[in-house]
Amino acid sequence: MRARLKNFTRDHSGSIRAYLSMVGGSAGRLVISLVYFIAIANTLSISAFGLFATASACGIMLSRLLAFGFVSPLYRIATVKPRLLGTYTAGFLGGMVLSIPLIALAAWLVHALVFAGEMDAVTYGKIILSEVLCWRLMEIAVIVSYGVNRFTAGSVLVVIATSFKTVAAVLFSWLTEGSLEVWATYYLIANDLAAIVAVMFFYPRVRLRWKPVLYLRRWADAVSVAGAEMLFYVQSELDKVLVLSLGGPAAAGVYAMIMRLVDLTALPVRAFLTVLTQRLMRSASMITSLRNRVLLEAAVAAVSTAGLLAMAGFLWIFPNALGANVAEAAPLLILVALVPAFRNLIEYQSELLYATGRTFIRMLVLASLAGSKAVLLAAVLTGGFDTPVWVGLLNAAFLVLYLQSALITYRMLRSIKKRPI
Repeated sequence: MRARLKNFTRDHSGSIRAYLSMVGGSAGRLVISLVYFIAIANTLSISAFGLFATASACGIMLSRLLAFGFVSPLYRIATVKPRLLGTYTAGFLGGMVLSIPLIALAAWLVHALVFAGEMDAVTYGKIILSEVLCWRLMEIAVIVSYGVNRFTAGSVLVVIATSFKTVAAVLFSWLTEGSLEVWATYYLIANDLAAIVAVMFFYPRVRLRWKPVLYLRRWADAVSVAGAEMLFYVQSELDKVLVLSLGGPAAAGVYAMIMRLVDLTALPVRAFLTVLTQRLMRSASMITSLRNRVLLEAAVAAVSTAGLLAMAGFLWIFPNALGANVAEAAPLLILVALVPAFRNLIEYQSELLYATGRTFIRMLVLASLAGSKAVLLAAVLTGGFDTPVWVGLLNAAFLVLYLQSALITYRMLRSIKKRPI
């Protein structure tokens, strides 16, 4: 057993170091994010927090349209051909400029359909700009850093960027009366700083070269990835929009608090998914074995559930530890004990399709999941159930989504070849 463990450690030492670097960053981000969450969730009213969380979710969805998905070719080049990074960075910047009018139109439509009468356009615009441009640029700097194996730098950047938002939230709670309009301004400034630091100090130094011929070769992949990313976040964040539309701002606030706590427990899993995706890009043979697939899924599910139970147990012992507003939602956390596992497994399966080059299939899978999620959540939210009941039914809804994702994903992966992709 000891020899087997030694061999495994030697064979996977690079991946283990990368994972530990990202987990270290995730641990720091977890603490900082928790402070941010406590400050903002207990300064805004529950209804205002629900509106902010829903607008932020819409911004995250729209941010996947930035540069029409050219982030995917950028990441692949950083991973396998870093010498071309300057050329593909120029392509990304060109795509970003071209995509902005489309994103602005989509943002306007979302405001008219979801937020009209609930949030003024200026406040909404600040939140959308923060997510679509500022935070997304920071994320891209992290993605590229991971691609060129600068895992520590990427993790540090995530902590720094999250710290800016946390400082903004703490200052907001100390210096203001808790207005959503004011918070949108603080939020935009914090995200602006994150983007500036990312571009100036963390993005690899490259010489920009404009070569449209290379970009056209990657266009189909980029667009399909953009569609898939958009659909992934639609099915991931759609619940917040539905709860706001069907249950109102107060219900959206309670739901957003629950899901924010669920997200905080998922940070170690997402670090693992990043490392796994890179390994699969180089060779997909590690998931040809049924045993490996089962073990990987079991590990994701176990870590996800353990994190949620630990958080629920802590809040059961110290119900007011995260503030009075959060204390209203804390008793409901144990009722979604299985949701983190199913959500993270769906994300894991989506990463399998992306890493093995099945971007178009991934888009179709995510589209089907988004449709199913809308139907399931609408049924749960309009069934006339009391809050604890419909919150508990979320476990069944996410189980159905997981089974749908697993059946399609593994059917599409049957033809994996044992060669680098």
